[in-house]
Amino acid sequence: MKWEDRRRSDNVEDRRGQGPSYGAAAGAAPLLLRFLPAMIRSKTGRIILVVGVLAIFGGRMLGIDVLSMFLGGGAATSQPTREFTEQEQQLAEFVAVVLADTEDTWNPIFTQLGANYREPTLVLFSGRVNSACGMASAAVGPFYCPGDQQVYIDLSFFNDLKVRHGAPGDFAQAYVIAHEVGHHVQNLMGISQKVQDAGRGRSKADVNALSVRQELQADCFAGIWGHVANTDRQLLDPGDLEEALRAATAIGDDRLQREATGQVVPDSFTHGSSAQRVKWFRRGFDSGQVAACDTFAADSL
Repeated sequence: MKWEDRRRSDNVEDRRGQGPSYGAAAGAAPLLLRFLPAMIRSKTGRIILVVGVLAIFGGRMLGIDVLSMFLGGGAATSQPTREFTEQEQQLAEFVAVVLADTEDTWNPIFTQLGANYREPTLVLFSGRVNSACGMASAAVGPFYCPGDQQVYIDLSFFNDLKVRHGAPGDFAQAYVIAHEVGHHVQNLMGISQKVQDAGRGRSKADVNALSVRQELQADCFAGIWGHVANTDRQLLDPGDLEEALRAATAIGDDRLQREATGQVVPDSFTHGSSAQRVKWFRRGFDSGQVAACDTFAADSL
């Protein structure tokens, strides 16, 4: 990808080397201290305090940040524990460029649709992170949280993509970012809520099938970004498309299941097979049209 001299997004929050946030708790501390004496004198207040303490410590044992959830989170307040290498910083800059390019893609598309595109924040973290969707570790991979409209990425995933999954290359990494931004697009368009509503009361297999269609549409939206980046801004180098298709193949449900257990169980798919992921990314890349990405109306995926 020709990315080095491109615009970097301002919507990147770097939490690498920082622990989970307790910023809101610190901000609320003076208010809590003000009412603490009255709570101690009150029987009801003492019960509330005991229950609160038990909830906080019980949540910490389960890996749940109850205090931050109750008080609404907040910006990370701890300082990075180390300086980052030149390679790590370069990768963070690359992510900021890709995010900026998705902004340059989706802003005009939403304008054409008569809507406003709210740009997501991309959070870089290391190890684990607290989001509106709860605490998550790097093991879950990159994810989008609709609750705070933020994309979360531990950059170590890109090394896993290269070494463990055999999908190296900067455009493979860009595909992953564009896919998560695709979920943000679905959220803004109301698609995510419709999927959630449609899954209520349905069987696990039916919910999984809906999830597959949602994930494949995010792949298709990632393909739209690739199309616009290539035709409007000439970002792609020879071989870049193959890198993205290799990545889509590497993280298909059938391939991951076969590698993990030696078995493939289609009813348990949540993201789609390798062939399906390649097909829908390619459909978005070839067409550049949102209308081409209606996986929910497709008879065959």
